[in-house]
Amino acid sequence: MPEKSYLIFLDVNARKRHYHRTERGRVVDFVAWLEVKTVEGNWHAVIRYDCAHNYAHRDRFTLEGKQKKEELHLHYPEVLVIADDDIDDHW
Repeated sequence: MPEKSYLIFLDVNARKRHYHRTERGRVVDFVAWLEVKTVEGNWHAVIRYDCAHNYAHRDRFTLEGKQKKEELHLHYPEVLVIADDDIDDHW
């Protein structure tokens, strides 16, 4: 089960985290998210793409910690590419 995980600083106050695991060349688990540093110095998730709950979805977070979940009716590899591109393009 090959796994890949990395952390990329997009700026001093913004970073992207990425993790995925494959089995026989198929993505079976993933998460990619954008975090920003608050003025207090804590990292706060802004957007997260993952497959928790056994379906691909996007979570958007507010500064108050509220979460909005959007189911994505796509295959895991497609969502992972969309997630990386979205974070890279819009952070």
